Amino acid sequence: MGTITEQAWEAFHAPLHQFIRRRVADEATAEDLLQEVFLKIHQHGENLRDTRRLESWIYQVTRNIIIDHYRRRHQIMTPLDAQEVLDLPEDLSDDDIVSELLPCVRAMVLALPEQDRQALILTEYQGLTQKELGERLGLSFSGAKSRVQRAREKLKQELLACCHFELDRRGHILDYQPRCDCCEQSTC
Repeated sequence: MGTITEQAWEAFHAPLHQFIRRRVADEATAEDLLQEVFLKIHQHGENLRDTRRLESWIYQVTRNIIIDHYRRRHQIMTPLDAQEVLDLPEDLSDDDIVSELLPCVRAMVLALPEQDRQALILTEYQGLTQKELGERLGLSFSGAKSRVQRAREKLKQELLACCHFELDRRGHILDYQPRCDCCEQSTC
């Protein structure tokens, strides 16, 4: 009987490689991450008391290494640069009400936390799909989708706290009444 590392290699090499390859962009990165996984198994596998839990432990180690890879990659990528923020369009529509609210919406978007602001600017203003956002930020598609939905919800709550909206049956804004001075153009 070989070591835990040898047993794990025999049993999990191929499925782990596939597992990693589905989650990273290229073969070389998948190979590097697979080697990291087996290094961890070699370093800590002997400490695992319940060998029945070996498979779940190995997959947890693998998920953590993939997450760490994307975190390292994300730290290398620059945050949303000033040019992308400055490139927000001045007007979105011929609709007078939407145009009137635009400075307020811009201010609210720019006041959102970095991740939410980045998600909205890149998808809503810069035209990236949620899939492209995920690729750019090193997120899964579902992670990117969640981030955009969360950012939209935060913006919606800001707007609803600021103004009362009268909507038509399709959800288009007919009119609004400010609840505070935050929707006055001069304060945005």
